[in-house]
Amino acid sequence: MSAIVRGPDGKIKLYCKGADTVILERLAPQNPFVDTTLAHLEEYATEGLRTLCISMREIPEEEYQAWLVVYDKAATTLVNRQDELDKAAEMIEKDLFLLGATAIEDKLQDGVPSTIHTLAQAGIKIWILTGDRQETAVNIGYSCKLLTEDMRLLIFEQESRDSFEKALNERLAAVKNAKQSTLDSEPLALVINGATLAFALDKDFEVKFLDLATKCKAVICCRVSPLQKALVVKLVKKHLKAILLAIGDGANDVSMIQAAHVGIGISGMEGLQAARSADFAISQFRFLKKLLLVHGAWSYQRLSKLILYSFYKNITLYMTQFWFTLFNGFSGQTVYESWTITLYNVLFTVMPPMVIGIFDQFVSARMLDRYPEMYKFGQNKEFFNVKTFWGWTINAFYHSMILYFFAMLFFLNDSILKNGDIGGQWVFGTTLYTAVLVTVLLKAALVTDLWTKYTWLAIPGSFVIWLIFFPIYATVAPLLGIAEEYDGLLPVLYGNPIFWFTVLLIPTICILRDYVWKFMKRMYFAKPYHCVQEIQKFNIPDYRPRMERFRKAVNKVRIIQRMKLTRGYAFSQTESGQAGLIRAYDTTRRKPSG
Repeated sequence: MSAIVRGPDGKIKLYCKGADTVILERLAPQNPFVDTTLAHLEEYATEGLRTLCISMREIPEEEYQAWLVVYDKAATTLVNRQDELDKAAEMIEKDLFLLGATAIEDKLQDGVPSTIHTLAQAGIKIWILTGDRQETAVNIGYSCKLLTEDMRLLIFEQESRDSFEKALNERLAAVKNAKQSTLDSEPLALVINGATLAFALDKDFEVKFLDLATKCKAVICCRVSPLQKALVVKLVKKHLKAILLAIGDGANDVSMIQAAHVGIGISGMEGLQAARSADFAISQFRFLKKLLLVHGAWSYQRLSKLILYSFYKNITLYMTQFWFTLFNGFSGQTVYESWTITLYNVLFTVMPPMVIGIFDQFVSARMLDRYPEMYKFGQNKEFFNVKTFWGWTINAFYHSMILYFFAMLFFLNDSILKNGDIGGQWVFGTTLYTAVLVTVLLKAALVTDLWTKYTWLAIPGSFVIWLIFFPIYATVAPLLGIAEEYDGLLPVLYGNPIFWFTVLLIPTICILRDYVWKFMKRMYFAKPYHCVQEIQKFNIPDYRPRMERFRKAVNKVRIIQRMKLTRGYAFSQTESGQAGLIRAYDTTRRKPSG
């Protein structure tokens, strides 16, 4: 970033600040403070401070006036404006004199280390893209728990294309060989600076570089420009089937945030540029954990259930109309009154999916925070996939067949009334419609995990609305000439025992299979979230802190074993000892809490 000023004496000076890698290449040949400044920068960076260099030059009037014409033309162009402005800046930002360097302590916000550790447990891969020096970025990686002491750092700081290609091929081959060996390979972290990243983003190397980066538990890209941040995001989007989230707090993060699938801006000391260009805005980084692991998990499960249930309830109703066409010679006659069909989605079944999509929780926020691995259900498409969709669809077909053909069985000889008359089509159709409505509402009740006052209003309340609506509509509508099919139907229908028998029995038969299937899944084919639901129900205390201490002890022994291996110990001895530790760890994990 540069500023051009004219002093009281009429002299024009350019002041430029930026990263050392950017400023040093723009300095004039004779600069007396370069070596001293570099030594200070190294010292500051090892302490985790964020550094910048400051430089200046005096610009002759003639050079400035000539440059100003180029700059004004670039600023007003409508084609590649940013590229033209960059070229104009390159013309004037040269032969600078180094004034010195600054170093500031940029403390991590509260909860950053624990948030990153929890997100890693949830199966989220975390990359740091920063403009800081390599030493500063690595220290920040350790302080935020992205890097651990047992990690092996793969550092790329090559200055030529050939040396980078050689290093990339060697390390990629070594990592693949280590993954194929029987000994557990140590966790890896990749560290690359901006100059070398320019080689990695080349079309010839981007696939190999991404292959190596995805094999590492952590990736840190330091001294990268805002454009490189966006290019890294686009590289991952191009070659991996993954959903990318970019989070930043400054103007230099805007391009990265906009390039990702989901952009999150942190509003605070750095301004509001990131927050204004993002999909979501939060005030602190630690809120990302609740946004993803709690609200993200809830949203995924709610929307999955809402979509599946919406398809189910419509297929169930309209397939009964299809079965009816088999018995009316495909004449086009409907089994339901037209306005009653219209109000099915508008009034009688609109509230259950809304309540499920807004208030339902398959587990509480406390459980999602305790078990961040629950977030992996979304990554593994546990609640919404092709198998689940067709399962709900086939179930809707099954329910429609049970509803229609059992109703046909009950009305086989039609409904004979006390006066000797028969009920007719509309008695049968209204009875079938009521049975369908009860069935889909019972299904909504069966799949709902959290019952609130709104759930009670939505599911039982929808059936109450039908019981209130139908008598009023069947009485008033025929008088207005709207639904003449319902003329005189109300006393015949409500006084008919077959109506009540059908409405009670057929939905019970439909839902009984669903209830048994749900019971079998939870009892004999339980998923992890079923276990967490039981832990939540019975308020079982968490035993994971004890397991974490045991895991650290196991890791410590593994590190010692690796050290022994490098000193010439036999592999068979280490392998047997390590296998024993792993078996003991697995056995302890299965031990029930309490």
